[in-house]
Amino acid sequence: MTARHQPKASDEAATTGDPAAPRTGSLDRRLPGDLPRDALIERMIRVNHAGEYGARRIYEGQLAMLGRGSAEARIVRHMAEQEQRHLDAFDRLVADRRVRPTALQPLWHVAGFALGAVTAALGPRAAMACTVAVEEVIDEHYARQAERLSTEEPELRQMIEEFRADELEHRDIGLEHGAEQTPGYELLTGAIKAGSRLAIWLSERF
Repeated sequence: MTARHQPKASDEAATTGDPAAPRTGSLDRRLPGDLPRDALIERMIRVNHAGEYGARRIYEGQLAMLGRGSAEARIVRHMAEQEQRHLDAFDRLVADRRVRPTALQPLWHVAGFALGAVTAALGPRAAMACTVAVEEVIDEHYARQAERLSTEEPELRQMIEEFRADELEHRDIGLEHGAEQTPGYELLTGAIKAGSRLAIWLSERF
């Protein structure tokens, strides 16, 4: 990992301007109007499950456009396999804890694939720019959750930290393979980040 793209500190990640972001600190440090502890945990599991599902669909869309025998496809397939492992873990957690999955999963099924296909159609660098944008948002999201969990729910926090490390690896892969050389990089990644943050907000609640 290059020095220029180190993980953000958790306190920085907690000040991204997202009014829906949970506050840092123990789950028991609640203010009037905050969700009960169990409801907050369910929300975390639900949104993470939705996010990993959407990530898998993005990579499926990219693979459909890149062609499975290309060098870029081999890179994408590696990331897709990790996302599938994340999704399998959250599938088990959703079942074990009887968490209601997001009602918006059919939307993410279509939207995730479309995002992957469209960016890959723009070229391999645009596909990598999509990865960078999505993974930077997920890094912020997982950092907030890990900080919110503090020393509670150690298994869930360990899972989040492990998966966050994979997402950062994906971001770095994208940067190493020319993501920033995509024409209109800032505009493209800015739009994808805005959409990703909206998807997180919606999946937590619906």
